[in-house]
Amino acid sequence: MSSDRDVFLSQTDVSRETIERFDIYAALLKQWTKRINLVAPNTMPTLWRRHFLDSAQLERFMSSSVWVDLGSGGGFPGAVLAILSPETPVALVESDQRKAAFLRTVARETGVGFRVYPERAEILEPLNAGRLSCRALASLNDLLGYAERHLAPDGRAIFMKGASAQAEIDQALEHWRFDCETYPSQTNPEAVILNIGDIKRV
Repeated sequence: MSSDRDVFLSQTDVSRETIERFDIYAALLKQWTKRINLVAPNTMPTLWRRHFLDSAQLERFMSSSVWVDLGSGGGFPGAVLAILSPETPVALVESDQRKAAFLRTVARETGVGFRVYPERAEILEPLNAGRLSCRALASLNDLLGYAERHLAPDGRAIFMKGASAQAEIDQALEHWRFDCETYPSQTNPEAVILNIGDIKRV
């Protein structure tokens, strides 16, 4: 039976140097999760598929512009994308100081220069992002407020949502207008990826 790491390798086709960085990242996650809640402990055995591969599927949405990841926690998807595309400027926003310290450690130990903002997204100075992501932070209605603050005028928000995605879209449309493209998740049949732009308050 293939390991989760083997599945990740087969579906991402990354270089040896990149895999070495992910190995460092995985080791740091295992070490730090014993002290702080970076990921649910029961997901650690499937780390490479549940967290790394799930985040890596967003690489297709990357461009040369700044990618900002909100509520990064253990670094998903922001740190994963930074490792996959080190030439792209990536910024991770994480208000929990311990988690922010972990993310800075990942950046240092892997040699990938993503920036970490240890602040709350709603008070952080606007970041003018070309792409803005979030994996599990808030409702779509709230996320659109963050997106309006931090996206460049032509930027796109890339949000990972579960089975309630359509209900969240319907609720958000009571307060916002936006265009939304929906893509199936490659790792979870119940999840979707929302690619949202042209965000305006009603």
